[in-house]
Amino acid sequence: MIVALIAACEIGFWVLLAAGLATRYLLRMPRTGLALLLCEPLLEVVLLVATALDLKNGADPNWTHGLAALYIGYTVGHGHRTVKWLDGHAAHRLGGAPPPPKPPRYGMARARHEGKVWLGTLTGAVVATVLLQLAIWYVDDPGRVTSLESWRWVAWRTAGIHGLIALSYAIWPRRAPAGETAETEEAGETGVTVEKERARG
Repeated sequence: MIVALIAACEIGFWVLLAAGLATRYLLRMPRTGLALLLCEPLLEVVLLVATALDLKNGADPNWTHGLAALYIGYTVGHGHRTVKWLDGHAAHRLGGAPPPPKPPRYGMARARHEGKVWLGTLTGAVVATVLLQLAIWYVDDPGRVTSLESWRWVAWRTAGIHGLIALSYAIWPRRAPAGETAETEEAGETGVTVEKERARG
C-alpha cells in the first residue's frame, strides 16, 4: 500500500504542477494557479499520515516505510527548487517572460551553485532521519526497526556522496574556455535578462 501511495503522490505532484502552471499562464489565472501549486505539500502530509496509520495498525516496519521517509525528505529539500525552476521556464514559454538565468558553468560560481543544491539534499537527509527516528520510537521494539535504521544510513550516504561531488567543484573548479571567465559568463547572462526585461517594459 505504501509503495502505491508513494507512486500516487509522485504522479499527483506532477499533475498538480502541470495544472498549476497551465492555469497560471495559459488561462491567465495566477491566483488559482498559485493555489494549486500550494496544494502540493498536502501530498506529503497524506503520505506521512498514511505511513503513521500503517504502523499504528500493526504493520511490521519495512523498506516501504523507509522509502516513504526518504521521499518526503527529498520533496522538502528539493521540491521548492524544482517548482521554481519549472515555473521560470513556464513563464518564459507560456507567459512571454524573459528566459530564466542558466546556472553558472565555471569557477567558484559553479561551486556555489552546487553547494546550494547539496543543501537541499542535506535538508532531505535531516527530514528523513527525523521521520525515521520518530517511527523507531513509535514502534519501540529494537527487533522490528532494523529496516528503518538502515534507511538512515541510506539517507546520509546519499548526502555524503552528493557533498563530495559538490565539494569537488570548489577544490577543482572547472575553468572557462579561453577568452571567457566565470564572472563574465555569469554577468553576461544576468545582463541579457535585464536587457530583455527593460525591452519589455
